[in-house]
Amino acid sequence: MNPKQWLLSSTMAVAIAIGSSTTWSDDAKASPLTSKEAKLPTTISNIAAPTQDHLLHLLGATEDELYDALYNEKSLAELAASKQVEVSQIIELQVAEMTEQLEARLSSGSLSPAAYEAQKSELTEIITNSVYGGSQG
Repeated sequence: MNPKQWLLSSTMAVAIAIGSSTTWSDDAKASPLTSKEAKLPTTISNIAAPTQDHLLHLLGATEDELYDALYNEKSLAELAASKQVEVSQIIELQVAEMTEQLEARLSSGSLSPAAYEAQKSELTEIITNSVYGGSQG
């Protein structure tokens, strides 16, 4: 065995030994993810459960239908069209709920009046772009 092969083999053996030593401990450091949690991107809709409930009701869709549509890169506008729901209703719902969240942050003092006005002025445009999947329909 030439010196390069020996060095490569030794390095791999050390790396495997170090990596294996952490798996031999009995302490689990993390809980396992379900298949949905492993695939689900972190978005505002995942974090804001009440928003999702109202959205599901408006769309007449199940949580799985919404998840599958978004996972398969369908926009909310496309999902709404497939459910014969006006996209403007989706936008209005999300603007209303986000405005409510902004007002709560303003009231609690975690958002300045200037920041509130700036964010509120951009809200409809941001949500519209999000509903159409980034491209205005």
